[in-house]
Amino acid sequence: MGAAFLRDMDWLGAERARGYLWVLAVLNIAMLAILLTTSHGGVDANGFLIGTDFISFWTSGQMLHSAGNPYDGAAHIAAQRALHASPGAYTAFFYPPSFLPFCWPLGWLGYFPALGLWLIATGALFVAALRGWWREAEAGIPFWLALAAYPAMAIVITHGQTSWLVGGLLGIGLLNARTRPVLAGICLGLATVKPQFGVLVPLALLASREWKVVFVAAGTAVVLAALSALAFGPQVWPDWLAASGRAQEAMREGAVDFGKMVSVFAALRLVGIGATLAYAVQAVAGLAVAALTLGAAWKRRWNSGLASLVLAGAPLVTPFVLDYDMVLVAFPLLWLAGEGLRLGFAPYEKLVLLVTFAATAFARPLAMHAGLPIMPLVLVAFFALVWRRATRGSRAH
Repeated sequence: MGAAFLRDMDWLGAERARGYLWVLAVLNIAMLAILLTTSHGGVDANGFLIGTDFISFWTSGQMLHSAGNPYDGAAHIAAQRALHASPGAYTAFFYPPSFLPFCWPLGWLGYFPALGLWLIATGALFVAALRGWWREAEAGIPFWLALAAYPAMAIVITHGQTSWLVGGLLGIGLLNARTRPVLAGICLGLATVKPQFGVLVPLALLASREWKVVFVAAGTAVVLAALSALAFGPQVWPDWLAASGRAQEAMREGAVDFGKMVSVFAALRLVGIGATLAYAVQAVAGLAVAALTLGAAWKRRWNSGLASLVLAGAPLVTPFVLDYDMVLVAFPLLWLAGEGLRLGFAPYEKLVLLVTFAATAFARPLAMHAGLPIMPLVLVAFFALVWRRATRGSRAH
């Protein structure tokens, strides 16, 4: 068998890859089916509402309709627990005020209708974005099968999270930066509702001289911020800044279980490294990824390789990233698979593609129950391969 078994993986052809996709798809669907069939009245077997994290967004929407302040922690807790008090649990709201216009419509509906509408709307956006990348990649991968098999998709559903919304906006914006700069800028500006994933975006766009996209994105972000202040009062911005300080302290102390997170910072904290050193290493990792991305984009014509590099690096530059946010990686996964099928796979590319695709299914259990944080290493290896392809002048978009 030898080293070639993992280095080249010639045994992983199209038929076997489809077989693995079917296995993962069945496991994802079975997990969702078990969650629903073992729940009672919308509450799962562990006592949590279906859609867990969505209760934070829905509660914020309810509060906005009654002139409440979502950044008032005590008031948010009370409003949330008026619907459902999970045992010892509270889902905080730390999103910037730019996200409040997205929460406001949710307040018109009951919790479960709002959750259904949220998943349908954000899911449709994400699927539309991913189909654009799928057509661009020409990877020959069965689209719906790959979508059902990708583990992060099921995690977004169970949490009712914002990852489809942000992923869809970033996916559309980055893919269309050269051909439709106004559309791209609007999408990237709206994606500032979760700003930690956009750190690399302006660096790469400015380095590749996509000025129009940058200006439209900045204008959209400013308009969205102004709209939130106009609609809900200018005080929401100072209130958010105060809440952000509490959020940083909560993350530092592990209020969000480090096993659920996939960042360099969380991995180091999980294995016992102090917060100060963990933040320092996270900063070094983020700066390295930013420098490599900036170097790759410098004076190059924007293409899907650079777009993939930005999304592959996004989870590595922020300390706060969870397993459901791995839907962002679906875009560069498609691009790298398409490049490999078209131009030939480099050593270990198939292995890293396979591991990156499947790792989200195992990352949380391994981290929480065995103390093994695998995702940062997986993401570093994946970023390295995307960077190598992107800097070798692959086909422009």
